[in-house]
Amino acid sequence: MIARSLALALLLGLLAPAVNAGEPAALEPGTHTLDTVATFQLRTRWGQRVIGAFPDTDVVLEAMPDGRQRVRVALATGALVIADSTRYTRLARGPRFFDSERHPHATFVSAPFEPALLERGGPLPGTLTLLGESRPAAFEVEATGCDTPGRACDVVAHGTVERDDYGLDGLPMLLGNRVHLTLRVRHADGS
Repeated sequence: MIARSLALALLLGLLAPAVNAGEPAALEPGTHTLDTVATFQLRTRWGQRVIGAFPDTDVVLEAMPDGRQRVRVALATGALVIADSTRYTRLARGPRFFDSERHPHATFVSAPFEPALLERGGPLPGTLTLLGESRPAAFEVEATGCDTPGRACDVVAHGTVERDDYGLDGLPMLLGNRVHLTLRVRHADGS
């Protein structure tokens, strides 16, 4: 459900601090943990919106020696919650959807990108893995309106996943095929 645009792109721009000239400074090479809110929605065949969240999400931003960045997102499928429905939550975690027992995480790993992507917005390509299936995917990062994306403002990314691309085919007569994912990312130290 999470798939193509896991919005991981959001994470990438969050870490760049501002320098005196008003331009983002390069991050120190290494890994940085990001605070993330991951939500999703899909529609039933009757148009009802089903809204959920992944409250257990690990997002790591890797600052590379050449100045580019890469983001790694892991969504804990066993922690997934469908708003106001224990029944839908149980179904989503079960063997006909995320199969949380066998596949405890859905992951996205971005291709290396320039930090400016977080300010200007645009596509963030990478690889999405669901139920053991890895496929190329891209998230659309929203342009931010601040000098230090991920610190002064959230980095937001959106993506759409086709459930049947990953074998998430439970209840096809009840649920639509497209799942829309949104990620809101901010540097974990809150600064």
